[in-house]
Amino acid sequence: MKKHIYIYTLCLTVLFSSLSFAQQTPAPKQAETISIVGATAHIGNGQVIENAVIVFENGKIVRIGAAGSTQTTGKVIDAKGKHVYPGFIAPNSTLGLVEVDAVRATRDQNETGSINPHIRSLIAYNTESKVVESCRPNGILTAQITPRGGRVSGTSSVVQLDAWNWEDAAIKTDDGIHLNWPNNFTFGRWWLGEPRGLRPNKNYSKQTQEIQDLFNDAKSYLNGAKKAKHLPFEAMSGLMNGSQKLFVHVDTEKGILDAIAFAKKNNLKLVVVGGYHAHKVATTLRQNNIPVLLHRTHSVPQMDDEDYDLSYKKAKILTDAGVLVGLENSGQMERMNTRNLPFLAGTVAAHGLDKEKALQLITSNTAKILGIDNQLGTLEVGKDATLFISEGDALDMRTNILTYAFIQGRMLSLDTHQTKLWKRYMNKFEGK
Repeated sequence: MKKHIYIYTLCLTVLFSSLSFAQQTPAPKQAETISIVGATAHIGNGQVIENAVIVFENGKIVRIGAAGSTQTTGKVIDAKGKHVYPGFIAPNSTLGLVEVDAVRATRDQNETGSINPHIRSLIAYNTESKVVESCRPNGILTAQITPRGGRVSGTSSVVQLDAWNWEDAAIKTDDGIHLNWPNNFTFGRWWLGEPRGLRPNKNYSKQTQEIQDLFNDAKSYLNGAKKAKHLPFEAMSGLMNGSQKLFVHVDTEKGILDAIAFAKKNNLKLVVVGGYHAHKVATTLRQNNIPVLLHRTHSVPQMDDEDYDLSYKKAKILTDAGVLVGLENSGQMERMNTRNLPFLAGTVAAHGLDKEKALQLITSNTAKILGIDNQLGTLEVGKDATLFISEGDALDMRTNILTYAFIQGRMLSLDTHQTKLWKRYMNKFEGK
């Protein structure tokens, strides 16, 4: 009897523990027209409207303009003294693919094997992730979910960050394939007796040729030379017909130039991801209309002779050169650091780039790069009502304080696992 009572009590404890920390229920579909009145509207294309009126219904923006010129209807939100922004977009992210790095069962961002264009990150995306939930209070409402590892990591998709499941979350399915370009330099493996430090990669030509061979074989297969069904080659058809982009993760000057030549030879739509030395080939990037998703603005210089603030001002250098630039925050602790995306744009603005142009790096520019600019990225009539209201400047961590957030017109909860714990322990220490 005592054993049964113990088991029953244990089950109830687990149940209530899981309920108390569960993900919020996704917001219901917009049921009434909403008008936001009086805020400073940052459109996301460089334009700013003071004392704006934004009206949206059925998940779409239907009117936007200055107060007095635009009629308000439905529920009115008084946002005087506040700021309205389009939802921020996080590209090249593993949000929802890993929950706890130390627990193997929660890590779905990296598959075995080297050539995995057929691996779809979307079906592994966990909408219940507490890490995903933590991004919304900083204004990050959309993300490109991207696989990692191997030479060809797999296929990414773009999702909105408030959904029941990955089917509901999907905004653009299988938007591109991610390729890790070989590095033309390598570090000496001291444990094998090789000299320490950087040295030329003797296998670079062989590795790049292997990539070309892969694409040659895929083209041959897709053009009719099929013997048996080949899933990796099938998955590459979107690259060949132009419906998908090739996201090449590459940093070195030579690597970027070689990737550009490879894309031109194979008639591929190329996006450079990382692009540490992209500023050295900015003219070539502009001439070939190739966008760059810059890696980790808060990273330190890699070379001894580089400016200490190179990473801070690189976006301005590329933007001034006419290159389409977005910001991404992959790398160490990337999922937790995704929430800091707006503050990367703030750093760029503090180092010379106009504030509204810096905003474009995480809104309209990224939307264009991901091919979702007809739906997201700016506050314009006909686009999704994916936006938020902030007490102040959303690119400044001191004033990025959200009061409302909407995805496709649905009003989101801004509570997270962290805010619940904060309230819990603040009550304890304040004696409430």
